Amino acid sequence: MVMSEIRETVLELLAQLGSSREARQYLKEFSSVGESRFAVVKVGGGILADHLDELASALAFLHRLGLRPVVLHGAGPQVDSALESAGVESEKVDGLRVTSDAVMAVARPVIYEQNMRLVDALEKRGIRARGIQHGIFHARFLDREKFGLVGEITGVDLDPLERTIEAGALPVLTCLGESPSGQVLNINADIAARELVWAIKPHKIIFLTPSGGLLDRDGRVITAVSLTNDYDALMQEPWVHSGMRLKLQQIHELLMGLDEKASVSITSANLLTRELFTHRGAGTLVRRGEVIDIHDPPGEAVMDQVEQRIEASFGRTLVDGWRDSLHKPAVLMSASGRAAAVVVEGAGSVPYLDKFVVTPEAQGEGLGAAMWQVLRARYPTMYWRSRNTNPITPWYFQQADTSDRKGKWVVFTIGIEEPDLRRQVVKEAMRRNPGWVESDDE
Repeated sequence: MVMSEIRETVLELLAQLGSSREARQYLKEFSSVGESRFAVVKVGGGILADHLDELASALAFLHRLGLRPVVLHGAGPQVDSALESAGVESEKVDGLRVTSDAVMAVARPVIYEQNMRLVDALEKRGIRARGIQHGIFHARFLDREKFGLVGEITGVDLDPLERTIEAGALPVLTCLGESPSGQVLNINADIAARELVWAIKPHKIIFLTPSGGLLDRDGRVITAVSLTNDYDALMQEPWVHSGMRLKLQQIHELLMGLDEKASVSITSANLLTRELFTHRGAGTLVRRGEVIDIHDPPGEAVMDQVEQRIEASFGRTLVDGWRDSLHKPAVLMSASGRAAAVVVEGAGSVPYLDKFVVTPEAQGEGLGAAMWQVLRARYPTMYWRSRNTNPITPWYFQQADTSDRKGKWVVFTIGIEEPDLRRQVVKEAMRRNPGWVESDDE
């Protein structure tokens, strides 16, 4: 099978995850950047231990699309186990493993072994891969007396990566550095990932974790985080602690050193392609984000802008006088104007989400999810409706507390616990005029 046929076959498989249009849109976007700048994928040792097959399959999938991610892996759990078996004591100070000569003697061959395991798994799938165990990270001793053979990165050499990619191979890196004298130094995986990302400036940054994303207080994956709108509030939450708190801090630091369009996807190995190639994603998308302004009440200029955005995004025309029919409207709008929501006072004084729009060029950026989080914070009780055929309806099912189907519509509610009130708002939502010209099909 020739490469063009393989690419078409893979695109057909991608379309099963979402839509063919979405898959081709993302592939075009990813292919538009330099090969070495598509993505950095940071893989924890736990993924290599328990999900190697899923990881190798996902990376092979990307390779067959002509995409060459740079893979950086750790080996923490494997090193812990090997040290315990060897009877070598190990401690961590300030989150870093103190690396004595004895610890390095055990850790280095384990790291090499994990590197080769991933390379072998890829090559068994017909993918050329090259393990790069040294030569990327130039380093000096961080504090030899305190940490031993732990390095602080002083430079990143991208030549070995670029030569590997030019040769059609997928680079697989360890988190080992070398001092000017050639001493091998242990580099913290998150710090290595940060420095590598800052050097490459990739289009995508991907963290693969067993949890498949950042988890909220109920253990559910948070679909999107806008650092501009969410970071300070999240850091004050009591359930954001230890590993999650550290991860958020590291991502915040990482993204603040990059272009505002950069993003971090946190997902699992088996859901990597869904996260990359569908608008809905499958994990947590973290972006610097945009400020979302609340206009309550909105002025004429804001309403002019939101009407234009709604009509352009839906490809339909609102009826004359639509804005005048809105009862006590409030408008939430992102700084760029690419996402907006119109909320009115509905039945029983419960807020009703009349319109929710994300412009086509902003879809897949997490801007809609960021808008949704601001909506939820402002309106703990709310209801809205969506057509069965609306592509976003499956996502609404995930966000709502309740749903009621009737004909072409599904009515969703959040935070409405009283049964009589819920029946009232559902009945009222079913009767609403959608506000479009020639809306008989509604």
